Formats: sequence, C-alpha cells, structure tokens
Amino acid sequence: MATKETLNTQSNDSSFSHILDELQWRGLVALSTDEKELRAALSKPITFYCGFDPTAPSLHLGNLVQLLTMRRLQLAGHNPLALVGGATGLVGDPKPNSERTLNDRETVAAWVEKLAEQNRRFLDFDGKNAAQMVNNLDWTSEYSAIDFLREIGKHYRVGKMISKDAVSARLNSDAGISYTEFSYQIMQGLDFLELYRRYGCVMQTGGSDQWGNLTSGTDLIHKVEGKSVHLIATPLITNADGKKFGKSEGNAIWLDSELTSPYAMYQFWLNTDDADVIDRLKVFTFLTRDEIAEYEKSVAEEPFKREAQRRLALEVTELVHSKLEAESARDASLALFGSGDLASLDEKTLSSALAELPSAKLPRGAKIIEALVATGLVESNSEARRAIEQGAVSVNKVKIGSEDEALEPLSSMSLAVISKGKKNLAGIFFSG
Repeated sequence: MATKETLNTQSNDSSFSHILDELQWRGLVALSTDEKELRAALSKPITFYCGFDPTAPSLHLGNLVQLLTMRRLQLAGHNPLALVGGATGLVGDPKPNSERTLNDRETVAAWVEKLAEQNRRFLDFDGKNAAQMVNNLDWTSEYSAIDFLREIGKHYRVGKMISKDAVSARLNSDAGISYTEFSYQIMQGLDFLELYRRYGCVMQTGGSDQWGNLTSGTDLIHKVEGKSVHLIATPLITNADGKKFGKSEGNAIWLDSELTSPYAMYQFWLNTDDADVIDRLKVFTFLTRDEIAEYEKSVAEEPFKREAQRRLALEVTELVHSKLEAESARDASLALFGSGDLASLDEKTLSSALAELPSAKLPRGAKIIEALVATGLVESNSEARRAIEQGAVSVNKVKIGSEDEALEPLSSMSLAVISKGKKNLAGIFFSG
C-alpha cells in the first residue's frame, strides 16, 4: 500500500506554469467545458470531485487514471472530494449492451468501504488542501420518491436524456434499458448539485465515456442555481492497436493485491509495447517532462534495453502497493527471466510470481517428464524426453541431464521452477 511517505515525494512538473498545461501535455484532457473559463478557474484554489461506484470490491487501472488526475490537481493546490457512490452503486450506470446485475445493499456497503480505503492511498487527507471522502447515499437517502421527482426530475427533459450515448446505445440494443439505469444520469447530476451546495464544489473530473453523465451535473446546476461549473474528462486509454487499456484477456488489472498481485501488476507494465510506453509514463507516473524525454530517446535508439518499461513497472507498482513490493516483484522477474538468483527470493514472492505462470501440483520425487507434461510445457512424454536430450530443460535454473532425475524443491521452499528454453517457465507446487 502506498504510504504517506510516498505521497510526500510526489510533485507536479515545475516546468509547467499552469496545471491545465501539464494535464494537457500528459494527455489527460479529452473533453472539457470552456477552456478559457476552466483555465481561469484553476488559477486559484477550487474544490472539485470525482466519483467511484462500488460495482466491484476493488478499483482498477481505469480508475487509477482518475485518482492520479485528482492527485495532480491536489498538488496544484486544489481541494479534492473523493465520492464513493453508496447510492449510485445500488443502481449502476448503463452498460453498452446489457442491464447490470443489482448487488444487495450489504455487498454495496462493504465495497464502499473498500473503495474508500483505496482512495486514501492516492490522495492526501491531511494538510491545507486535504481531500475529503463523501458518500452520495448521505443525501440521496434523504429524498422521497415524490421529492426526487418534483425537485430534481422536473429539470430533465426526456428527449435530451435519451440522446446520451450510453442510453442511446441501450435503446437500440435487444436488451433495452430499465427506468432504474435510465435514471442514473439524474442521480449523478444530483451529486454535483449537492456537492456544489455543501462544499462549494465547482468542477468534476471523470472518463470521457461518462461525458453524458458529467454534463448532467453542469446542466442541473445551471438550471437550479444559475451558475456555470466546470468539467474535465480524461480520454479512454487504449493501446496502440486500439484495444481498451486496463484489460488483460478480459480481466481487469485490479488495485487490490488480493485480486492482482504486485508481481502481476509489475509484469503487466513491463510488457507494455514500445509504441505505448511513453504515453503510459506521462499518465501513470510523476516523472518530469525532461525525464520522460530521456526515456523516449532510449525507446527510439535502444528499445531492446526496455529501460522505459522497467521504470514504468517499478514506478506504478510502488505507487499502487509499496516500494518493497515493487522491488520484490522486480527481483522475482529478474530471477525468473533474467540472471537473478531464485534462492534469494522469499517463498511468498516467488509463489505469487509462479501463480501467474502455468503450474502443477505434484508429489515430492515426481519425475521431470511428468512435470513437463503436467504443466503443459510439452504435450507428451516423448516430447519431454526430446527436450531433455536437447538440453532445453532446467529445474531451478539448473540444466537437467537425464530423464530419470526427480524434481527437487528450491532451497527450503515447497515449490520449484521448471523451464523449457529461456522463456517457457512453469511452477511446481509440492503436495505432502
């Protein structure tokens, strides 16, 4: 977990005279309200917010974009409100293709606490412009259905509501859309109005795919209070091939170490394509413009060294977890795929790393051939024998010379690492 010490080391790039310039350089402004007015507003301290709905027990890398945008604004002197949606989480914003499954109140309440704790890792809740945690259930629960319709719903026009991208997509799908999810944009608009009234909040940040929901709040405040407020929407982060960022074979990269281990987090960033790594350094680290320029030069001239990827992996893993976890993940990666010493790793770190590789559970004394087949490194006993004969098989980085050799654990651990060639690795977890 990131610590107060980590927060204290963070700073914005002093080469930028205005926070909006830095956000734009880092590629964090896809859409916004009037730029001239926004720039003027950000020239003095303001209160702003970003919302996170508890639709899962953890935030993910897409949410990390928002958290780091909030942190950069906080470092520039602005006052963050971290909203965890105890109310909107009970409803859910419309997905493009289908209705969300509604979670029970106890589950949502538990996830609210988990997400609030994760927010505390990335924002400073002490000091002059301390962040504050808010929960929209606190004000939404005060409205009766009649009050909600009379005081808030009357300001919305159905024609405009159905023109929103998320709603329009669902109306044109076979699934349609329920009144529950259709009402989500009204609830989010109410959030901005309540935060404007309670905290003087005049700006919201969020993802560009949420633009329709974001403008719901600015429109409502303009109608009810006669005031103009501001929005910044970050772009949807995609890889150079156009695929949505933050997903790995359909699975999110979570900020919770129980769902995505520090090692898996490190490896995810280490595998960043050359075409994407500089953009990732801008968005996900606090490295300066000059530092990133050096890595851009390295990628262009010596991409095989992967210096930018290694720095990115170390920086983000430390940010999400801790310096110790980041260094342990780096050491495990070097030990498995480089010249590092496997025996120097602690069993927990190595076990976590092996959990990301093919693996098998076998009894002590099992034959090497059995292990190769069980882990899927080869398809048959005959293929296993050929690999051993060719000198392509190692256990714990020691080359195997005979098919008759038995598996031995690494040091005093209850596991072993078996490999076929340099890059095809698997883990063995001993039973009994």
